[in-house]
Amino acid sequence: MNKIAIIIPSRLDAQRLPNKPLKLINNKEIILHVYDQAIKSKAGEVYVATPDEKIFDTVKNSGGNAIKTSDNHETGTDRIFEVFKKKLNSEPEIVINLQGDMPNIQPQAISDLVSYMQKKKCDIGTLASEFNSKTEINNPNVVKVAVKEKLLSNKFLNVFDFFRIDENSAYNLYHHIGIYAFTNKALIRYVSLKRSKLELERKLEQLRALENKMSIHVGYIKSSPLSVDTEEDLAEVKNLMEKNEKN
Repeated sequence: MNKIAIIIPSRLDAQRLPNKPLKLINNKEIILHVYDQAIKSKAGEVYVATPDEKIFDTVKNSGGNAIKTSDNHETGTDRIFEVFKKKLNSEPEIVINLQGDMPNIQPQAISDLVSYMQKKKCDIGTLASEFNSKTEINNPNVVKVAVKEKLLSNKFLNVFDFFRIDENSAYNLYHHIGIYAFTNKALIRYVSLKRSKLELERKLEQLRALENKMSIHVGYIKSSPLSVDTEEDLAEVKNLMEKNEKN
């Protein structure tokens, strides 16, 4: 068993953009773009965790690892835990929860996060980048992470807070990237905790960890992968990736 597992939770019934994992960019489904980037990172075994037959078949038919999960999980982390426990026998030492809506995430970002987690300095690790524009700071679809110091390359800092609307302007704010790395023990503890007050209010599951005094460290990446949450996001990332393919 590989000591590191990258698990991509994916489902069809997203409220803002239904069926988004199967939307096409360069004639390939978004979920397959994310899967391929994870494979290219060479950081660990890669799995897609989904309750949906269409996603399962899409990944399987492309030669990938897909695992059918329950359709009643409340969070993506609950979904990856099912795979971690039932399929992987709770063996991986590090588990990456990679969001399935970032088709242009850089493989190096994934491998850099894994390298940091192997130092065993925190319970959970994640990534952040600079904002591309002022509109992102005011966009509730863009999750912000707050730290007390300036976030620099090759340096990880303690996370102070996460939010969608700026409530901590006294701190340094960055664009949070949808990837979480858990130690084995941290993942087991996290899913045993009840959903927290701020988690439910802000619809950000990472706040459950902060409210229960679990340590989260965030690292800086120069590239800012686009999360596809709306039709506008899809158009933007399609335009960007199609240009990159031509170059």
